[in-house]
Amino acid sequence: TPICDFGWKASPFRLPGVDGKTYSLDQLKGPNGTLVMFICNHCPYVKAVIGKIVRDMRDLAREGVGAIAISSNDPSAYPEDSFVTMQRVAGEHGFGFPYGFDETQEVGRAYGAVCTPDFFGFDRSLRLAYRGRLDDSGRSPREGNRRELYEAMVQVARTGAAPAEQHPAIGCSIKWKSA
Repeated sequence: TPICDFGWKASPFRLPGVDGKTYSLDQLKGPNGTLVMFICNHCPYVKAVIGKIVRDMRDLAREGVGAIAISSNDPSAYPEDSFVTMQRVAGEHGFGFPYGFDETQEVGRAYGAVCTPDFFGFDRSLRLAYRGRLDDSGRSPREGNRRELYEAMVQVARTGAAPAEQHPAIGCSIKWKSA
C-alpha cells in the first residue's frame, strides 16, 4: 500500500452488513477514532490474522474507536468472497464489528484500497492518521509480535496524533470487476 497520505477526510458510505443492517460512516464513527478495513474471506493474509483483527477491534472499541470491515472483492470471480460466505466467516470468528459488502466497489475505490487486509485509521474528525499493516506477521499466524495497528489507533484515540512509524500493509490485491 502507499505511505499514509495524512489528513484526508474519510469518504461517506452506506453498505449492507452481514447482519441484515445497513451501515454508514456516521453510524460507525467512534468518539475517539474510526477504523475502516478492507478484508475478504479467501485471502491467506486475512485468514492468518483474522483472530488478531477480532481481538484488536474488541480492544479498540474500549478506547472509543469505531470499526467496520468491508469486502470490495468481486464474488463472481472469487465465490469464496460471496455475501453468504461473509456471513459465515463473521459468525465463525465472532466479529464484534460490522462486515459490509461493497458490491459496486465504489467504497474501495473511494478509499484507494489496494489489498486485503488494508487498514485506514481516522482520528475523531475523520481525518486519516494511520494507513498500514496490522502487524509484521504477513501470511503467518504467529503470535507475540507487536500490535502495530492497535498501538497506532490507541495513540490516535488518546492524543489525536498520528504515529510517525507506519509500515505499509501487504496482502492479496483487491479483486476488481472487469470493466
